[in-house]
Amino acid sequence: MNILNIQNAAKSFDGTEVIKDISLKVDKAEVVSIIGPSGSGKSTLLRCATFLETLDNGSISYMDMEAVKSIDGESVYKDAKTLKDISSCFGLVFQQFNLFPHMSVLQNIIDAPVRVQKKSKEEAVEIARDLLGKIGLSDKENAYPYQLSGGQQQRVAIARALALRPKILLFDEPTSALDPQLSKELVKLIKSLTDLHIAMLIVTHDMEFAKEVSDRLIFMADGEIIEEGSPEKIFNSKHERTKAFLGNVD
Repeated sequence: MNILNIQNAAKSFDGTEVIKDISLKVDKAEVVSIIGPSGSGKSTLLRCATFLETLDNGSISYMDMEAVKSIDGESVYKDAKTLKDISSCFGLVFQQFNLFPHMSVLQNIIDAPVRVQKKSKEEAVEIARDLLGKIGLSDKENAYPYQLSGGQQQRVAIARALALRPKILLFDEPTSALDPQLSKELVKLIKSLTDLHIAMLIVTHDMEFAKEVSDRLIFMADGEIIEEGSPEKIFNSKHERTKAFLGNVD
């Protein structure tokens, strides 16, 4: 089953096409990474997928629920309530984590389930403590973000997203603020979450991370999908643009 389905997505800024007729699907429990040079449209595509930017043309659906459809060459969005309901299908882990500095780890995780999903505090706390156990931070529930390392803050951000029980997590450059050792730990964490059967769509410049964690890679350049396939296929690609990009990656 497609958790996320984007068809013929297009987006321009000031007359410059940033995304050009992109279509992609992410299936249940599948981990897909989008790679490519800076300025290729990767992060813009992620922002459009999470409704932080609006498409000029194309459609987006989650779990067969249509959020955006194309009518006469333009994207038409559903009403605000429908978009809010559909948004519960995904969780977004920001590059800078965006934890609330005045809240403890536990408070950060339970805030949205209580405030947005109207769960009882007791149920939200139970979910949060279970997630903290999964990410190895059970002893940090009363700590504040400033007391955590960058890797620990990221784990809390992931737990906060997971607390809403999404069907898919979307990551924007998850290793950008991490040293190589913490990047390896993030690979282990993502692999350890497979029992939750959550799909993931990851935008990353970290090729080793993408290779290790992904079921499928999508290579983008100049706003277009150039090639996609298994990590083995992409890293052994015969396509000139893919080879040139990977050859220039340290």
